[in-house]
Amino acid sequence: MERTIHINCDLGEGGKYDEELMPLISACNIACGGHAGNLETMHRTVRLAMEHKVEIGAHPSYPDRKNFGRDSIEMSEEDLRLSIEGQVLSLKQIAESEGGELTHVKLHGALYNDAAKDEKIARSVIECLEDLDADFKLFVPLHSKISELAMGKFDLVFEAFADRNYNTDYSLVSRAKENALITEKQRVFEHVFSIYNDKKIHTVSGPKIEAKADTFCLHSDTPSSIEIIKFLHKKLAEKGIGVKNS
Repeated sequence: MERTIHINCDLGEGGKYDEELMPLISACNIACGGHAGNLETMHRTVRLAMEHKVEIGAHPSYPDRKNFGRDSIEMSEEDLRLSIEGQVLSLKQIAESEGGELTHVKLHGALYNDAAKDEKIARSVIECLEDLDADFKLFVPLHSKISELAMGKFDLVFEAFADRNYNTDYSLVSRAKENALITEKQRVFEHVFSIYNDKKIHTVSGPKIEAKADTFCLHSDTPSSIEIIKFLHKKLAEKGIGVKNS
């Protein structure tokens, strides 16, 4: 039996390559108004996902379109919960109106990173999503506060990043640093295959750390993302690994 790998991508963010990327991935995380996206782009991306039988996820963030949701924002717990609720429900309702369903939620940018290390923020996110009383999975990073607190409350999908470098504490190298991104296609493949096959992440400081990944994220705005994902398909196929498609 062929082994499979699950690849997700953040789409509906105003990028140029959504139509080319969608047939090559397993799941998409659709911007739902916080850092990017509007009703028109949500409808369009949902329809595209359904056409290619790709899992539909909500990609909520801090309400910060100016900085693309990549800066932490001081918000009250109530305001944060209301923002996340509005974003997720908006995408959920649009998916259902198109005849689809919301399968998962993945936080974006600074909110993703903050919920990974800040228990208060992680708890606010989880309580908000619990209140929605919806049956969806939660994409989370390994060894994070949000994964610890959400255990037993949601089906968790542990995520690794195909195109990002890691520190030894499992955090991503800051985008402010030159080595934050992995953009050379062979290096992306080696990084992904090491995590998938050997259960190891090669960190920027040298040591390898234990890894677990149920899904790999490739960012649509990474330079040469189309070339990279096509190369991944080719190299993974050579190893007898197919990209999962629902």
